Amino acid sequence: MLLPGCQLKPALPQVFCRLWAVMGKLQSKLRHSTYKYSRPDGLMEEGVQTKVFQEYSPAHVDAVSVVATLSSDLCVSGGKDKTAVAYNWKTGHVVKRFRGHEREITKIACIPKSNQFFSASRDKSILMWDLEGSSQPRQELSGHAMVVTGLAVTHLCWVPREPYVLQSSEDKTIRLWDSRRLQVAHVFPTKQHIQTHCEVSVDGHTCISCSSGFGGEGCEATLWDLRQTRDRMCEYKGHFQTVASCVFLPKSMALMPMIATSAHDSTVKIWNQDTGACLFTLSLDGSGPLTSLAVGDITSLLCASFYRGVHLLRVDCSRELALQEVAAF
Repeated sequence: MLLPGCQLKPALPQVFCRLWAVMGKLQSKLRHSTYKYSRPDGLMEEGVQTKVFQEYSPAHVDAVSVVATLSSDLCVSGGKDKTAVAYNWKTGHVVKRFRGHEREITKIACIPKSNQFFSASRDKSILMWDLEGSSQPRQELSGHAMVVTGLAVTHLCWVPREPYVLQSSEDKTIRLWDSRRLQVAHVFPTKQHIQTHCEVSVDGHTCISCSSGFGGEGCEATLWDLRQTRDRMCEYKGHFQTVASCVFLPKSMALMPMIATSAHDSTVKIWNQDTGACLFTLSLDGSGPLTSLAVGDITSLLCASFYRGVHLLRVDCSRELALQEVAAF
């Protein structure tokens, strides 16, 4: 939804907004969720988790479209209620609400090591906010109608320590832009479905993208090489509806490199990054489409949903891999 050449208003520093574009009183409840686990012998184990989890009063009154991590204990979410909410997901309370958009917030991008973030909306505005400032936006991005060749860009992210920006789009491609010249440096092979999200690994060597789809057609995530070959390295297939988000999990979580995906089929899956094997599937029953996924800390994931706000998930590798819901807001 934003060309890398978008212009910021003069007062705003030339910071790339790698865009884009529930919270309250604590209660304990029982939650039933289904899971699938890939055992060491290769068999799949299926069961039902019944866990006590913490539920906070929701801050959003409608579907949550996106969640992003601002710091080790703060996240920012946005959705159809046109409000961005900063939330301390460790203590369970709203830190601040930000209102200024006229339509649904579709993306949140946090500036690393700061208290500032951007929000993008279907009202074609991009606003910059400061957690330490007022509840009014600091600046507004302007420049164009937020489309590329008539098709919306779905996500942008920096390649660490490089002058490159990765872009996913509704034209079914992943592009690598050179931010110095605002030129396309590489176009990855076109996929069969819309690319809904992209993410770059911390070392900058690989990236993942995910696809729309239905009935198992499409609905995959793809690992790409960002170095010399820039080839497709692995695919992760097993979702039955659009995969909306994908993230690299911290290496400290397990001995093997892993990624996680969330999809409109209400499931979160953890995959072996190297082999493509699905290691664990958690079904968040009753949550509707899962719209966004973010790494909270070395053991936690934040997952946004249509019907039940934001889910706090815990990755446990102490004995065998497990993914559990521990809170919802």
